[in-house]
Amino acid sequence: MPTRLGRVLAPKVTERRRSDEMARRLSGLPVRHADWSLLAITFFLIAFGMLVQYSATRADHPQNPTYYVVRTAVNLLLGLMVMGAVLSFDYRRLKVATPFIYGFFLLALLVVFLTEEAMGAQRWITLGPLSFQPSEYCKLVLILALANYFSDNKADPASFRSFLIPVLWAFPFLFFIFLQPDLGTTLVLTAILLGMLYLVGCRMRYWLSFLGLGILGFSLGFVFHLFHDYQVERFTAFLKQGESIQGAGYQLMQSKIAIGSGQLVGKGLLKGTQTNLKFIPAHHTDFVFSVVGEELGLLGAMVLIGAFCYLLWRGMRIANNARDFYGTMIALGIVTMLAFQIIVNIGMTMGIMPITGIPLPFISYGGSSLIVNLAAVGLLTNIHMRRFSQI
Repeated sequence: MPTRLGRVLAPKVTERRRSDEMARRLSGLPVRHADWSLLAITFFLIAFGMLVQYSATRADHPQNPTYYVVRTAVNLLLGLMVMGAVLSFDYRRLKVATPFIYGFFLLALLVVFLTEEAMGAQRWITLGPLSFQPSEYCKLVLILALANYFSDNKADPASFRSFLIPVLWAFPFLFFIFLQPDLGTTLVLTAILLGMLYLVGCRMRYWLSFLGLGILGFSLGFVFHLFHDYQVERFTAFLKQGESIQGAGYQLMQSKIAIGSGQLVGKGLLKGTQTNLKFIPAHHTDFVFSVVGEELGLLGAMVLIGAFCYLLWRGMRIANNARDFYGTMIALGIVTMLAFQIIVNIGMTMGIMPITGIPLPFISYGGSSLIVNLAAVGLLTNIHMRRFSQI
């Protein structure tokens, strides 16, 4: 096992190599080995998110205060169907299907450019009453593609080839999603790539060089005006907090006021003044954590963060106990994806991270995001359920 990943998983390596006798004794229907605590914390987060969304949006549609909650419930039903489909087969069968899934979503990213712009971006494909955002699904597809490569790669994980090929797998997604433009999802995909490369044992000079080139490219984007005005405004608002009271600067200022005004126990659910008076734009999507801080206070925010930490811990345990290296890499990729989104989203609402438009998993309103996150939890559960099954 590669050195860096070995340090992360070493305490459980020998335990994972169970004898055939123990495997037979514990075998049976895979559902017997499901991680019920992972599923419980997932549904707690979804319920928490729907409650916060109702509080944040009930005044947006006075004639139908449950508008967003009902739409979330529909997406939840779709997400549960996807989760059920993911659980219905052995996750190792995805190794064969992954190249076809990758090709399908790469094609979907191209189709997006044929659609009409919405809110200054081309990110959605409309299918009747539903909107499909391919870039959200590409997060999970990239994890599968990289896990597939890392588990089959026979070369030294510290070699340049073992670094270059995963970068080439990720590049088409990064390029087309950046052009939509969707900087937030581009950053999430980059975090997945860097995280999985690091854990598998990539040579640090390659890893740091890639990171440095990314930072250089980001800087040159401002010099050559490759970013849209609203993206520049968001980054400027982060660097010059308090100097701008318009656009992204206003949004960030109101978010910080809302979180700070919640103090220890909050103003009470449905009683947030910054939320109810609509001082916080995107209060049910990117800035939903500010609603939690205002209405539920520090205690409510800590409960939410604690729930996220428990979810990530269960994901790490599943990576530890996975039957094979393929399952381990999928689980670690999912943990990386969720952790990055949680840290950046909460950080940007408090002014310690730039505003990037990254949703808060299970809490922010968004159908594609919820479905992808449920599929990710389904994959984690699948890996845990089949940790005793024979290959």
